[in-house]
Formats: sequence, C-alpha cells, structure tokens
Amino acid sequence: MNDIAIQLNDVSKAFKYFALKNVDLTLPTGQIMGFVGANGAGKSTTIRIIMGLMQADQGKVNVLGRTLPYEQANLKQEVGYSSEEMRLYGAKNLGWHMQFIKSIYPSWDDNYAKALLNRFDLNTEQKIKQFSKGQHIKAQLLLVLARKPKLLVLDEPTTGLDPVARQEVMNELALILQDEQRTVLFSSHNTADVEKISDQITFIDRGRIIDSNDKETFLENWRRINIELPSDHEMLPMGHVIHVEQQGRIASMVSNQFTPSILQACQQQNIRVNSVDNMTLEEIFLTSVMHRRQGEQK
Repeated sequence: MNDIAIQLNDVSKAFKYFALKNVDLTLPTGQIMGFVGANGAGKSTTIRIIMGLMQADQGKVNVLGRTLPYEQANLKQEVGYSSEEMRLYGAKNLGWHMQFIKSIYPSWDDNYAKALLNRFDLNTEQKIKQFSKGQHIKAQLLLVLARKPKLLVLDEPTTGLDPVARQEVMNELALILQDEQRTVLFSSHNTADVEKISDQITFIDRGRIIDSNDKETFLENWRRINIELPSDHEMLPMGHVIHVEQQGRIASMVSNQFTPSILQACQQQNIRVNSVDNMTLEEIFLTSVMHRRQGEQK
C-alpha cells in the first residue's frame, strides 16, 4: 500500500484571468484533508487536475501511486468523485442509478448502500427530477460512497444542504475516517465542517497554497494575545507575531507559533497581557489570508 494518496509537486495551470501557481500538496493514506478557500481560490481547479479532468501546464501529479495523466484510466475503479456540477438522470429513479453504478464497479456494497439510504432518508423509487437540491447531493454521495473507493474526492460536498442534512454528511465522512485504508479530500469554504472532521487542513487563496498542516498543529500553535500598552509606547516587533490590531493603548496580536517567549517580550516592554486566547479554524484561515495578501502588496 502506498503511504501517500495524493502528491502534487510544483503544479501550475494558467487561465485568462486566473492561475494556479506552484501548488505543492501531500495527502497521506487514511487521512481526511479539508481543502479550504473562498470561491474562486483554486480549489476546484486543483481537484480537476487530481481527477485527470484537466491537465496541468507544469508540475507532477501522483494519485494512489500512479502518475497523471499517463495512468489516469487505471484510477477509475479506485477513486470516487462528487461535485455540485455533476448531474444525475432526472427521468430515472435512484434505484436505477444504484443498479447502474453497481454494474460498473465491483466494489459496490449493497448493505452499505441500504444503510446510506436510511441515513440520508432517500427513496429508491423517487425520480431524480423530484429531488430537492439537498436530496440530489445526498444521492450523489450515496452513489460514490457505496462503491467504497480507496480515495474519495468531494468538491464542496455540503453546498446547498440544510443544517440537518449537512450534519448527516459530516457524520458519514467521520465514519469513513475509521477505515485507515480509505482517504478523503474535500474542498469547502465552511471552516466549521473542516474543523469538525479533518486530520489535515490546507488553505488556498488566489491560486496559491498559503498553509498546510495537521489540524491539531494549527489549533495548538495559533493564539490571539490581548494586550495593553503603556502610555506613549510604540510596540517593538516580536518574533512569530504576524498580525496586530491596535486602538489606542489596547491591542490584539496574533501569533502563528506561540511560545512563552512572546509573553517574556511583552514583560520586557512593560506591556500588560490581559489574555491569551485559542483561535478557531475560521480565524486562523482569515488571518493567514490577510497576512499573505499584505505580504504580496509590499
């Protein structure tokens, strides 16, 4: 078994008004990676390259030990893919789709498919054109999940779902993680979903990867330090402080590698530390994006 499910090295793709730039991405086997970025950041372009639906202008793409695009055909049985752009046959019912997918993929699991039907509250006799958007998305996921692919690639899997349906999908992805042979890459702009189930997290903005790490590393390293400055005091630069917001003597600093040395530096400058707070993944993502964009403007 390959230890690495997805490996991208220096991957770029140029369009008229957008470019994917020198993307490096590594997803170990058996992990769930949340791929986070705003709409238009490059998530879907990256995923299309991984799926062999689009060829990169430069760089190396390796999926489940196979080099793309040369070995793309060999991956069809092992990779499951779902995106909001995909459409099912409206005139056919869900049962027809299930039988069709079963006839193509030997790995189809009838028992698992029935369990997903119950979990997602779907009717096999109902025609696809009668489904709500949420039901349509859940039907797509059922057809992909029941195949038991080694690698599952989901592009914005919860878009359009109500809170209950979103929770059902997230719970199912969390169960998949228990199988160490299966790997999941899913893109999302919803950091709450990502924080809930991911092992690995990658941030992308304007076609560039801006950070990638274990979820726990992000949450352990990032801190917001709320401080009070002495009167007429100009704060000296501190290591690993990447963002400062100040209003009069009150300021808030963000560190992406918090250590006690930052508190010691505050003490040396007679700066009062009011609190040191954990940060949510959404706060970490937004600060990372702002920090990168400010750096590009200099």
